[in-house]
Amino acid sequence: MKHKAIITKIHLVISVIIVVPAAIIYGFDLGFFLDLNPSTLDEKNFYKAVMGVYLSFSLLWIFGVIKTKLLFAALISNSLFMLGLGLGRTISIVFDGLPSLPYLIGTLGEFGLGLYGLWVLNSKYSKKV
Repeated sequence: MKHKAIITKIHLVISVIIVVPAAIIYGFDLGFFLDLNPSTLDEKNFYKAVMGVYLSFSLLWIFGVIKTKLLFAALISNSLFMLGLGLGRTISIVFDGLPSLPYLIGTLGEFGLGLYGLWVLNSKYSKKV
């Protein structure tokens, strides 16, 4: 892979590697890694919907890595997705207190990936994408 391709796409690949397993955990086994135990069908339905959103965005990011015409959309969606999650978690920290360590690490990772995406969008590497 060319240097420019690595710089413009690596965070999309990292995002897919992280978000797809998170989606599966949210959809099927919340108790595996997180202290979440949905007890009603509505709660289970909610987490399956979150899984669908995560998987859909991951698919767009994969397409963005493969198809140049979709790279810009993948970069924007990834930045908004990650920064949105990071912002939501930050609001929760302010209002609800500190979450478990996986969520704290996730918050830093989301901000990192989101900011990296914005950097790519505003860098010389995204020109003529």
